Amino acid sequence: MKKIIAIVMVLACICALLVGCSEADKVNANISKQADYFECERRITVYNARTDKVILDVEGYMSISNNSVGELVVTVKTGPNEYRKNYIYLNKYTLYVVEDITGTHTDPYHYKMYFHTEFPVSVDVKP
Repeated sequence: MKKIIAIVMVLACICALLVGCSEADKVNANISKQADYFECERRITVYNARTDKVILDVEGYMSISNNSVGELVVTVKTGPNEYRKNYIYLNKYTLYVVEDITGTHTDPYHYKMYFHTEFPVSVDVKP
């Protein structure tokens, strides 16, 4: 009787594990972990939702998160032990898109930031 109960318990655990995670869930979790270890190159594009204009492009190996005061926190790896932390303020008129562009560069410290402005000013941040 104890063997039957043990077998049923093992089968129930296996079923619970198999039902809980899809392949997409596993892949999503793995990609998020890789990004947090600066192994995925990404491009963030920030839009003004009122005017449909691009405000900012950021490209590089970065980890992103949101903080409690309405900012997108972008941490970028710029060298073997060098990092930069940038904040992008978000409000009801701004939105952002994050693209995974891994594989387009061989430099692991590749980092670009472009501000899109109405007047003739160019800002290009390079390490």
